[in-house]
Amino acid sequence: MTASRASQDRAALRIRDYVDADWPSVSPIFQEVVVAGETYAYDPEWSSERARDVWVEGPPGHTVVAVAGSRVVGTAKMGPNRPGRGSHVATASFMVAAEARGRGIGRALGEYAIAWARGQGYAAMQFNAVVETNVAAVWLWRALGFEIIGTVPEAFDHPILGRVGLHVMHRYL
Repeated sequence: MTASRASQDRAALRIRDYVDADWPSVSPIFQEVVVAGETYAYDPEWSSERARDVWVEGPPGHTVVAVAGSRVVGTAKMGPNRPGRGSHVATASFMVAAEARGRGIGRALGEYAIAWARGQGYAAMQFNAVVETNVAAVWLWRALGFEIIGTVPEAFDHPILGRVGLHVMHRYL
């Protein structure tokens, strides 16, 4: 995809709050990503209800969808990384439909999450488990100012590559 095509796609993209009526559109994205087994340690056998309970954040968290035209093409959830004394650091998770990847949707969701966290008064954002072989995500998060502050060796069981590391990535807001 050309840079101008990605820019056009991003311009047509709208990120909005998740509403319950979005789950039938989000669920296939969730299932597609989880069944692939390359980026999340979620159980592909979870029921739709269990998946929704894990993905959709209640306050103080926030869940959004990325919409192109009338189609949900991505989703993100964000909120405090830890409760109590860790609640000044945000975290977030992202999923983009396979057919919509490479169009800047992940970047738009990442920028949205950073701006949301900053607006909520968080001091930093931390990703706890970025699979080291997820080259696109590692590249994107670095481009958005995140640093790898550590890697947990062999913490993720990749379906093709076997056990690979999970990066902890961090940035100040």
